[in-house]
Amino acid sequence: MIEEKQSSVVRKHNNKWRVVDIVVAAIIAVASGVIFWGWDIVCTAPLALFGAVTPGFEGLLNAFWLFAGPLAAIIVRKPGAALFAETLAAALELTMGNQWGVGGSLIVGIMQGFGAEIGFAVFAYRKWDLLSTTIAGALAGIGCGLYYWITNPAWSTVRASIYLGTSIISGAVLAGMVMYFLQQAIAKTGVLDRFESGRAQVLV
Repeated sequence: MIEEKQSSVVRKHNNKWRVVDIVVAAIIAVASGVIFWGWDIVCTAPLALFGAVTPGFEGLLNAFWLFAGPLAAIIVRKPGAALFAETLAAALELTMGNQWGVGGSLIVGIMQGFGAEIGFAVFAYRKWDLLSTTIAGALAGIGCGLYYWITNPAWSTVRASIYLGTSIISGAVLAGMVMYFLQQAIAKTGVLDRFESGRAQVLV
């Protein structure tokens, strides 16, 4: 019986955006943008501390800028949700003002969102589980790592590689796995009943 209900949820999946999808994805993006901006304010010391361990190790903290895309995607479950949310969050972060400028906020945000989007696209937007979300978070980390590798040509290959690797780990764990379990917890409250992500939780 459970398998039949799960199959029913899969059949009901629709990639067409609804107004409620846009609104909720935008709300997630705005909340995330504020968190990004808040992290901008306090991140200097933690980044320096992690970087002191070994250059590039600070990439482990990048997930605090990566989570908007995966979270929005697994909640609204629509193509483009990850890119939309991460880009909007980065744009808001930039508008509020920070030390990174257009490149370190908006452009890298687009790259992160695009990476997360690929994580769900490779499954044809039909898998919204821990694996796909973890992959999306990891790919968001790749987008972040590649941006800073490209924009810091003075970095040694070792430092750039460490930064990329730690960004991937950070994205997979916090932006991927943690966001998946956060979505599951939110779904259990019933507030996502208008979404497939909320209805699917009922069957677990």
